[in-house]
Amino acid sequence: MPTDSLGNPVTLQNASSLAALNDFVEGVIACEARCVNVFQVAATDHSAIVQACCAALQLFAESRDASYAAAPFLHRAQAALAADTQVTPRERRFVAAVAAWAAGDIARARALHAEQAEEFPRDLVSLKIGQYHCFNQGDSAAMLRLALAAQARAADVPYFYGMLAFGYEQCHQLDLAEQAARKGIHMCQKEPWAQHAVAHVMLTQGRVREGHSFMQAMSPTWTDLNSFMVTHNWWHQALFAIELKHHDDALRLFDEQVWGVVKTYSQDQVNAISLLSRLELRGVDVGGPGGARWQDVASFLIPHTQDQLSPFLDLHYLYGLARAGKPEADVLMRNIDTHAQASAQRDPVWQQVAAPAARGLLAHARGDKARAAQHLAQALPRLIAIGGSHAQRDWFEQIHADAAAPTRAIH
Repeated sequence: MPTDSLGNPVTLQNASSLAALNDFVEGVIACEARCVNVFQVAATDHSAIVQACCAALQLFAESRDASYAAAPFLHRAQAALAADTQVTPRERRFVAAVAAWAAGDIARARALHAEQAEEFPRDLVSLKIGQYHCFNQGDSAAMLRLALAAQARAADVPYFYGMLAFGYEQCHQLDLAEQAARKGIHMCQKEPWAQHAVAHVMLTQGRVREGHSFMQAMSPTWTDLNSFMVTHNWWHQALFAIELKHHDDALRLFDEQVWGVVKTYSQDQVNAISLLSRLELRGVDVGGPGGARWQDVASFLIPHTQDQLSPFLDLHYLYGLARAGKPEADVLMRNIDTHAQASAQRDPVWQQVAAPAARGLLAHARGDKARAAQHLAQALPRLIAIGGSHAQRDWFEQIHADAAAPTRAIH
């Protein structure tokens, strides 16, 4: 039986599909755009693993249509499970985890990825997706547990160390995070997720000049990455620039590196919204409510008003729409409230955290600081539940601080 590049046995209908499957495996863990090459064999190889990988890529789109786009691939994957008795237990569990993700059963998906990390620790794609789910639910300890479960068997893979480092960093174990990240970078300098973990550590520790220099030195390796990874690492560099009061440089990075790679992608949009707002909070005129930058970003946010897949994403969309003066901000606010009420029992984070945070962000974007401070204060103590990193959630803290100390109106 053939194996993927990490040594995991795979059941393929066509041996020639292995190269594309390896592009997926290596691309996901290295944050490289070549992961999408698996689509090239999806029409001719209906094996469970190939189809499940394609379904996972569709779900990473983080849109309300993603599960529909993933459905045909999952149907073929499950048909292959029923027809082929040679499919391995690892592949079966991976298909089940992706199917649970598509169905919105993240608890089951997380449980399956945790089992996979224990039983098949070299399935680093499963580990990466499992950490993604834990991250989106603010469960940093679970992120770290997943990585630690695989450490003994995956220690030879440089990209493993970025996953381990980010787990440590989100658990505030900063020295261990930097050690792990630097080990991965030593093994392979082009390890963008490990570089990203170092940026987090340095920002948290106030090592701003060092962080800026480090990311600048690493930036020549940011080639052939997926849009999220390349824009997000430049976003981190822009945060260092803001802390150094190099505001013109940060705005240049927005225009040249952070916004414009894949404007339709949720994570690129989140980076852009957050960066523009952070610059405004420092008194930088980024174009005003009717300015070109906010208008450009907002034009790509309008399709998200009915998503309600992630409170973290919806809150950013809401702020971006409101800063651009779009009426769709009110539509999204109503949809968040409706979803919060409907999901109060099964997913209380929407009602307890997302809805008050949304009201606060909407008020701040429209200049009502008193109302913004009131609602954000209600949400902040439990904000970790919406997901995002410490650095990303700090944006909400900054907006609250600006609202609570109304010395200057935003432009």
